[in-house]
Amino acid sequence: MMKIWSLILLLIVFSTVIFTGCTKKSADVNDGNYGFNDLINLKIVNTDTIRYLALGDSYTVGQSVSQSQSFPYQLTTALQALGFKPAQPTEIAITGWTSADLINGIAMNSPLQDNYDFVTLLIGVNDQRLGISDSVYRANFNKLLQTAVTYAKGEKGRVFVLSLPDYGVTPFANGQDAVIGPEIDHFNTINLQESENAKVNYYNITAISREAATNLSLLAADDLHPSAAMYAQWVQGLLPMVLARVNIAN
Repeated sequence: MMKIWSLILLLIVFSTVIFTGCTKKSADVNDGNYGFNDLINLKIVNTDTIRYLALGDSYTVGQSVSQSQSFPYQLTTALQALGFKPAQPTEIAITGWTSADLINGIAMNSPLQDNYDFVTLLIGVNDQRLGISDSVYRANFNKLLQTAVTYAKGEKGRVFVLSLPDYGVTPFANGQDAVIGPEIDHFNTINLQESENAKVNYYNITAISREAATNLSLLAADDLHPSAAMYAQWVQGLLPMVLARVNIAN
């Protein structure tokens, strides 16, 4: 009973902090704008181990913070605190990877099991940084979406795409946000369109990343990557999405 009340209280808190500035793009895609009614229809009972696959680059690795402070591990810790039984995340992610690198990285890690309870995908910042063309990024991203669905028990609702953070606002970018910001927005337009087409979940974390322009505590010591505090904000929005969209009781 205490577990049930703890979960209900946590969901009430989460329902007040999720970004009201985001809008739903379709009935099957959500970019972080959940209300309380979306969160309460959950099965509390859980006896199975939750398996989570995280695909990405430095933002999934948690470059310049400890492993436990990265967003996949903070998400796992949050699930554990609610009484669920998450396994340690399986990560296929390396700092500096482009979408093509991630495709190759997945191939090198195969065969993966196809029964992950949910999969997160965050990739494309290095495509933007290296000037990869729209068409190449779109094709690679679409391939990665199909792969993510395959590993997520073949169910689109178990895949969660995160938008690209805007590193242009960081000190590392040396005042180049007028160039970097619009390019990040353009790449996010592509990954959002492909996410809509694939009917997977979409979570917009770009606005959070831009808060670092005036709040340096949201950045790690390298003045580029997120700090544990920024990753915690990502998880604050992502956790209720996972709980609401994935029946992790089965």
